Amino acid sequence: MKLSLTKTQLGSLFAICAAFLFSTKAIFIKQTYALSPLVDGTVLMALRMASALPFFLLLCWFNRHHNKALAAKDWGLLIVAGLIGYYFSSWLDFVGLMYISASLERIILFLYPTLTVLASSVIYKQRLSLKSLFAIALSYGGTVIVMLQEQSNVPHEGHFWLGASLVFASAVCFAAYLLLTPRLIQRFGSWNFTGLALSIACIGTLTHYFVATPQPLNLLSQLPSSVIWYGVALGFLVTVLPTILMAQSIARLGAAQSAMIASIGPILTIILATIFLGEHLNTIQWLGCMLNIVGVMMITLSKKKFSH
Repeated sequence: MKLSLTKTQLGSLFAICAAFLFSTKAIFIKQTYALSPLVDGTVLMALRMASALPFFLLLCWFNRHHNKALAAKDWGLLIVAGLIGYYFSSWLDFVGLMYISASLERIILFLYPTLTVLASSVIYKQRLSLKSLFAIALSYGGTVIVMLQEQSNVPHEGHFWLGASLVFASAVCFAAYLLLTPRLIQRFGSWNFTGLALSIACIGTLTHYFVATPQPLNLLSQLPSSVIWYGVALGFLVTVLPTILMAQSIARLGAAQSAMIASIGPILTIILATIFLGEHLNTIQWLGCMLNIVGVMMITLSKKKFSH
């Protein structure tokens, strides 16, 4: 009996696979930090992006015909978007994970749709509806509950708040990137934009590493081979592959529906963190997590209706 997937089923499968792969990011990062004292956020980011760069350069090459007759302003915005969205945002996230749990990191990052809504309301001078304000209050209230519960169990409070602040700053940067993308995708094309923006982010990350690290090549030679392999996994399995899968999902389902399916991400990260890192959330933290997810989903659904 021959089985065939419909366009919707295939798009949903791509979104689920992308969500799962994205959810493993914090797990890989925390496990890598435990392997060697030489590894910090800058080193691990460099390994990740060096592994991913060849794939994104190939994507640029195959879509180079889209680059004709583009203005200097478009290229400037593209560079800004690439550096903010996948270099600076990712670096803040990697460094933040040195101080907080993988579960909390994912919950804080999940706030980015609320940040795009808040920014859009300021930029376009639109008042937020009561439903949107309620949804934002739910998501931030839930996040604060999880944070306060974890903070009470962490001995070094200063480092904890530093980590939480860095990850929230990462979410802010990613929200700014998302506000820039619609126009750039129109100008460059979806695949071409993805390849170019992520190639720029990779180059920015590697430049940061070589400037900030004394004897960068010598340091790489001292790293255990397991760290290198984790870096490769972060580059291909957690960056390249889910980016392609999510793009394919959006092409079949649209951005809003793909985002809805991807909302299982925080739950997946928490489950994986429990299995592989020994983390666990208490009952109050699970309540906060659920409030966060419900609030963000309300925002996502309201954006979907608005876009129609």
